[in-house]
Amino acid sequence: MTMTGQDSDPTRALLGLEDERASVRLRAALAAGTAPEPRFVDKLVERSAVEPEFFVRDMLTWALTRHPVSSTLPRLVGEVRSRHRPPQARSQALHTLSKIGDRRAWPAITPAVLSDADDEVARSAWRAAVVLVPEGEEAALAAALARQLGRGDRETQLSLSRALVALGQAAVPVLEAAASAPAPPVRAHALATQRLLRDPDAGFESAIEEAKRVVALGGPGVGDDGTC
Repeated sequence: MTMTGQDSDPTRALLGLEDERASVRLRAALAAGTAPEPRFVDKLVERSAVEPEFFVRDMLTWALTRHPVSSTLPRLVGEVRSRHRPPQARSQALHTLSKIGDRRAWPAITPAVLSDADDEVARSAWRAAVVLVPEGEEAALAAALARQLGRGDRETQLSLSRALVALGQAAVPVLEAAASAPAPPVRAHALATQRLLRDPDAGFESAIEEAKRVVALGGPGVGDDGTC
C-alpha cells in the first residue's frame, strides 16, 4: 500500500482515524505505524476500542507494535485491567499485547481475565496467555484454562483447545482429569483437545463430534490404542 504526501504526515494522518471511510482509517493507521511517535499511542488504543472493521483493527495493532514498549505496555495493560471498558477495548488490548509479546504484561493475565464473561475477551486472553506465560508457569496456566472447557460455541471451544495444545505437555494432566469430569460438555471438549494435542493436523470439527459420540455412549475417554 502506498501513501500520499498527505498520508505520510503522521499528525495529519491520525486525523483520518475518525474518518467515516474505512480506507481512510486504514491509511491513517498505516501512517501512524510507519512514522511512530509515543504521543500517538493513546489515540491508537482509543480507536482500537471502537473500530468496527477487522482489517483496520489489525492495522491499528500493527501500528502499536511499531511504537516503544515503554509507551504501549502501560496503556494496554490499563485497558485490560479496567472493568469499566467495553469488551472490544479489552479484547483488542489483549490481542495487541500478544503481538508485542513482552512478558512484563503477564500480571495482567489474571484468572478473572481468563474467565471473563465475554467470549471475545476470554478468547483474546487465552491467546495472549500462551504467548506471555513465564517459564515454569505453564502448568498453572493449563489448569486455569482447563476450567473453561465446555464453554461457548465451536469457535470459542476451538480457541481454548488451540491454547491448551500450544502449552504442550503441560496440558496433558489437566486434560486427562477433565476427560473424566461429570459434565458431558467438559468431557467431550477435553477428549477433542487430547486428540488435537496428539495430532495437531486433525480437524476440530471431527474431533469434537467423535468425542461427543464417545461421551454419549459412555465409553472410555481414551482407548488403549490412544484414540478417542
